[in-house]
Amino acid sequence: MAKGIHDKRYLRVVEALKAEREQLGLSQIALGIRLGHRQQFVSKYEAGERRLDFIELVDVAVALDLNWKTLVEGSLSEA
Repeated sequence: MAKGIHDKRYLRVVEALKAEREQLGLSQIALGIRLGHRQQFVSKYEAGERRLDFIELVDVAVALDLNWKTLVEGSLSEA
């Protein structure tokens, strides 16, 4: 059974999103603007204070030009 925000698979997804944001040289503010959210939205999911729902996950991946399917499949294959 999934452990919510502490599930290792979810944590791998969030770490991949954060690493890609940093690799692109985007601040949390810049990503927030791309998403139509405030910087706190990005900060909270990266810090594990809130969980992204599926649609939010897809939106973040698209904003970072990531293939969300590959991102999710990669986290599941390392279960």
